[in-house]
Formats: sequence, C-alpha cells, structure tokens
Amino acid sequence: MIHSRVAESPPVTDNPAQKFFADKLRYETDPADVHAEMESGAPGFVLLDVRSAEDYADKHVAGSESLPYRDISPQRLAEYSDDAHFVVYCWGPGCNGSTKAALRLAELGRAVKEMIGGIEYWEREGYPLAKG
Repeated sequence: MIHSRVAESPPVTDNPAQKFFADKLRYETDPADVHAEMESGAPGFVLLDVRSAEDYADKHVAGSESLPYRDISPQRLAEYSDDAHFVVYCWGPGCNGSTKAALRLAELGRAVKEMIGGIEYWEREGYPLAKG
C-alpha cells in the first residue's frame, strides 16, 4: 500500500460544530423565544414549571402549569394530547430539575425542550410572573 501524504489527513466531510449546535437547539430554548411565542397567544407547546407546588404558588411564569418533576407519570400526562410539545423550566442554571423533567418526559415518549436559565433568567428579562 502506498502512503499518501494528501490522504493522511482526510478532508472534512461533515461539520461537527454545526451538528452539535443544531442538536443543542433541538433540546433547548430560552426565555426570549418562549416569551415571544407565549405573547403570540397560540404557543405550540405546554410550558411546565417543574419546581415544587409551593414554589409555583409563590411565583411562576405567567401561562405555565405546575407539574413537579417528581410527579411526572403516564397518569399525570394523560390530560395532555399525545402530540403535545412540552417546555420545562425550574429555578435556573444551578437547578437540574428541568433536566430531570425533560429526561422523564422523553422516557415517556413525549416531545420536550428545556428552557435554559429557568425562572431566574425569565425574571431578569422582566417577563411577566404570576402568583397562586
């Protein structure tokens, strides 16, 4: 076999960075995009606050529903259509509750994205909060 200096380093046939960032956007969204879609009046997703019911009652993203990540089950999801797309959030970057919720929803075959930054970054942007 003849050694080829040209073929020694094969040319790039794919773009791993492009794939990485495209995949990342398939799993994550941010408060600005969620807010814009919520403002449209017809968001294409159900926004779930996956913190405790007590934390939800204290404050939550206006228009979100409470479903603590520990309570996600087939029985709790039965009230949603099978093709519902979920967006989940928790406190912020230091909280992995939304990651746990997203994993559980995915394990149950549901479409899901995680809102990065959680309620902390929602609030930083000045978007509306609700109580109760």
